[in-house]
Amino acid sequence: MKPASHGFYRFFGWEGMAWLFSSNYRYWFTEPLSISQMISWVLLAVSIYYVAAGSVLLIGRGKPGKHRNDEALYQFEKTSELVDTGLYKYIRHPLYGSLIFLSWGISLKNITWTGILITLASTLFFYLTARRDEKECTAHFGAEYTQYMKRSAMFVPFVF
Repeated sequence: MKPASHGFYRFFGWEGMAWLFSSNYRYWFTEPLSISQMISWVLLAVSIYYVAAGSVLLIGRGKPGKHRNDEALYQFEKTSELVDTGLYKYIRHPLYGSLIFLSWGISLKNITWTGILITLASTLFFYLTARRDEKECTAHFGAEYTQYMKRSAMFVPFVF
């Protein structure tokens, strides 16, 4: 794993999420009508939508595996065509956005200072993953990806 690759940052984001889940799994269904639980469920639902819609589009339209030999990418990430329809029309990183929403959704199950700090760290690592991925995509797709970046948000449509 190279520090210059997006997989380096993604690893630490996943580690933070694993810590959050192992710390909060027993609070998953406690106080189901509390504000933090309701917000948590909304974030988890958005996370599921992002990963499902993003994966379907990436696999279906990105033509994975063709002409892209990058060891840091999973097979379905090795797209040879830029996907800019569906959810990708509005956000560039639905899969990393899904992980950010998942981290916050898990964190809100049982709010602690340590959990918030780990969630912030995971969010930072997934943000850095996305930024590194953008450099890799710009190198692979060129000006087409640069134009795509100008007309889409990173994680939240029309916001960020």
